[in-house]
Amino acid sequence: MKFTKMHGAGNDYVYIDCFLEKVDNPEELAVRISDRHKGVGSDGLVLIMYSDTCDFRMRMFNADGSEAQMCGNASRCVAKFVYDRGYANKKIITLETKAGVKILELLPENCEVHRVKVDMGEPVLDTSKIPVKWTDKTLINQVVDFGTEKYAVTCISMGNPHAVIFVESQDGGIDGLDLEKIGPKIENHPMFPERVNTEFVEIVSPTRARMRVWERGSGETLACGTGACAVEAAAVLTKRLERKATISLSGGDLELEWNEENNHIYMTGDAVTVFEGEWNDDKN
Repeated sequence: MKFTKMHGAGNDYVYIDCFLEKVDNPEELAVRISDRHKGVGSDGLVLIMYSDTCDFRMRMFNADGSEAQMCGNASRCVAKFVYDRGYANKKIITLETKAGVKILELLPENCEVHRVKVDMGEPVLDTSKIPVKWTDKTLINQVVDFGTEKYAVTCISMGNPHAVIFVESQDGGIDGLDLEKIGPKIENHPMFPERVNTEFVEIVSPTRARMRVWERGSGETLACGTGACAVEAAAVLTKRLERKATISLSGGDLELEWNEENNHIYMTGDAVTVFEGEWNDDKN
């Protein structure tokens, strides 16, 4: 089975062209192929598929085999994949995901796509829809006890559930955090029935922030597109960032804009092909 390794801001996945290949058990394949010692090595698996309603369809699976609703960085790579291979010959395409239809604007240079702008839709603040077990309709900058740690949390869904936590530079900032210890506690807390992605954020200026992310099912990753969108929304809601800002992640920068007129968040970032290969495994 042929595959392509790609990344957006360091958030790397293995992509399978399901127009040419068949994957019977993607949950199991995601675990094996994502293994960084015995597999290709990635944050998960992405299937590029035919859609009845859109130009293309994307299914994505975390490194533990769980299926996620959406991945902003992966959606940009899907756009690059279909354009560079001639499946798409236009600069605006629609992508079917479990989180709904996403509109992608391709920014080609010399017949290849290196950057993509994604309409990520509206941030969801309703705790019942994120979902979060919380007494109020929203959870914005409220202190939550996670056992040994207490944090002021803002919860938002961008197709995936996110818990955004702001940390101060004088307290060590994001670099001083032990995510291997803190991340699993928040991810698996009972208040998050579908688990949660957690973003720790340090504000640099009104137009720039730094973040680290703990993704459910994958652990700490170099970037998370939906997470960066959640950070932008949380920072605007708590008056920390302007509506146009750059979020710096471990794997690179993402440009965010929360449009005041239509309430949509737009994300622009890179899409990079790392290498192609063949997966010689009769269990896929």
